[in-house]
Order: sequence, then C-alpha cells, then structure tokens
Amino acid sequence: MNFTVWLDNVFTVLKTFRFIDAIDIIVIAFIVYYLFKLVRETRAEQLVKGILILFVTYFIATFLDMLMLENLLSTLFEFGVVFIVIIFLPEIRNALEQLGRNKISRLGLLGRAKKSDEWIQAEEKAIADVAEAAEIFSRQKTGALIVFENETKLSDICATGVEINADTSPALFGNLFFNKAPLHDGAVIVRNGSVKSAGCILPLTSRNEDVDMNLGTRHRASIGITEVSDAVVVVVSEETGTISVAENGVLTSDFDKKSLVRRLRNSLIPNVEKKGIFSKLSSRKGEKEDE
Repeated sequence: MNFTVWLDNVFTVLKTFRFIDAIDIIVIAFIVYYLFKLVRETRAEQLVKGILILFVTYFIATFLDMLMLENLLSTLFEFGVVFIVIIFLPEIRNALEQLGRNKISRLGLLGRAKKSDEWIQAEEKAIADVAEAAEIFSRQKTGALIVFENETKLSDICATGVEINADTSPALFGNLFFNKAPLHDGAVIVRNGSVKSAGCILPLTSRNEDVDMNLGTRHRASIGITEVSDAVVVVVSEETGTISVAENGVLTSDFDKKSLVRRLRNSLIPNVEKKGIFSKLSSRKGEKEDE
C-alpha cells in the first residue's frame, strides 16, 4: 500500500468520523485508565496477574490440544464474571464510592447542596470546640477519636455506638473520652455541627500497606474510615499526646489548636465565606490570650 492510498483511507475515515465518536473514545479511554489505576493501587494487581496466567495457559492448552485442561479452563471462564465480582467486591465497592465522591459527580443534580449560614455557624462552633478539646487531651495525654461526617452519611457507623444528639462543647468531649467513661474507647461522630453518636466502632485500614506498624488502633481506625468515606477525623494519641488528622486515607500529625482549626475549616467548609460565630469566638480567645 503506497502513501497515497493510505492517505485516501485516512480521509475516508475522517469523513465518517462524528463528534459523538470522539466523546465515545474519550469515555472508553477514561474507563480503561481508571481500571488500570484501580488495579495498580490495590491488591487486585496480583489477582489480575493470576487471571492473565490462566488465559495464557488456556491458549497453550488449546494450541497443544490438551483437551482436559482446555475443557476445565473453558468451564472456569464461563463463570468468570461471577468469580470476578466476588473476588473484586471490596475493590469494586471502593471504586464506586470514590466515583460518587468525585468532583465531576458534584456538578449535576447530585451535587453538594448550598450550606446555610446556620449550618456554617454550627460547623464552625463544632470545629472550635473540637480543637479546644484536642488541645486539652494533648496536654493530658487522653486518647480521642472524633469523626466529622461530610457528604458520605455514616448512619451505619453511628448505629454501632450510643446516640447522643447534643451540641458540641469541650466539656462534653471531656466526659465522653474520660478514661473511666464507658464510651471512651469508641469514636464520636459529629454530624452538622452536633454530636450524633459516641462509642462507635470504625473499620480499620485494610488497603494502606505503608501504615506505620507503631500506630495504634485509634490511628488505624481513623485511616480506615477515611478510606471508605469523605469524613475528616481528628485523633489524639494516648501515648504521646500528638494531634493528628486523617483524610482520604492519609494521616497527618503534629497539629496544634490553631493549625487544627485551619485544617478542619479548609476540609469541611470549602469555598464559602468563613463568618459568624467562629470569628467571634476567635476574636474573644485572641483578646484573652493577649491579656
């Protein structure tokens, strides 16, 4: 085939190429990329290698006319879709959850609702109360685990604890995490600026293989819940008093009260004017510190 014929074929294809075809190609490329990314970031990579080995074995058995092995693998592949769903169930669930939390999904009707001034004030007060309580816990080396619910609802997690439904305050957090209190070992769930439940059980991290072996159950639980939701978690170490924040499966440590407030506001109240009760609380506390 000479260059002229090849060029004519290209122009023929381009003449029939539609705009919808370009969108089709982009969508397929995105799906393939996302699947590769999902496989590479999870334990599914080793399972995919095993499946590829089975396919290669099947082709070899067919080429060499190994009837028993060929029939066995052929029967296995007939139920392959069911097996894949069962094997990759955790990865499929995580992928769908991540897709639901993706910014693209928030552009349409399922997007994040505009928050009212009352909600913002309640959330800012909760942030200020949690930061103040965390500072006290840090000095006293009291372990604490406080989860800020975000767009992903944590009703199933709340059901594992005791329903509280109370306004936040440093005193309330102090009572909940007092080392003799019956609920101090569990997590506190903060929803819409209020304490929803306490003594809740969180899932431990299962995907992060780089987690420090020295981390305790609280820190592993804080990472675990942020791997399956968009929650933001404040955790205080009982051994060192270190204040940490877990978000998107990543644990960041060494916060003080001011940096903790800044981090929580940026994560929980993005792209809105930070005003109301928090600014009043901050100004009053700043005046007291100056005195």
